[in-house]
Amino acid sequence: MKKSVQTPDAPAAIGPYSQARISGDLLFTSGQLGLDPATNVLPETVEDQAKQSLKNIRAILEEAGFQKEDVMKTTVFLKNMSDFAAVNGIYADFFGDYKPARSCVEVSQLPKGGLIEIEVIAQRGQ
Repeated sequence: MKKSVQTPDAPAAIGPYSQARISGDLLFTSGQLGLDPATNVLPETVEDQAKQSLKNIRAILEEAGFQKEDVMKTTVFLKNMSDFAAVNGIYADFFGDYKPARSCVEVSQLPKGGLIEIEVIAQRGQ
C-alpha cells in the first residue's frame, strides 16, 4: 500500500511533492520548514522555526496514524551550524527519552529563507 499524506495542520507543499508518503508500515516526510500552516509565515528565530517544524512533523505523523516514537531517523538541515546547540535542546524536548537516529548538516540555503528544515522516516508499530 502506497499513499500520500496531506493535512491542513502542516504547511502545504510549495512544489510538486507530498507532505509525506506511506509505503506499507513506513512513512517518509518531506522536509518541514518552520512555516506556520495558518499564515504560511516563518518565525524570525531559529528556535521558533525549529519548534514549528517539529509541530508540523507531529501533525503529519498524526494524520498518517503514526506517533513520534515511530520515528526511526531524522535529518536536520541548518542554515548555520552555530545554531546546533539551540536546536538540539528543542529537539531533545520534543522527543524526550526516545532517541531516533539523526543526521544534522549545514546547508547554504533553504526554501523561503528558512533557518532549519527537518525530515523524518518512521515505521509504524515498532
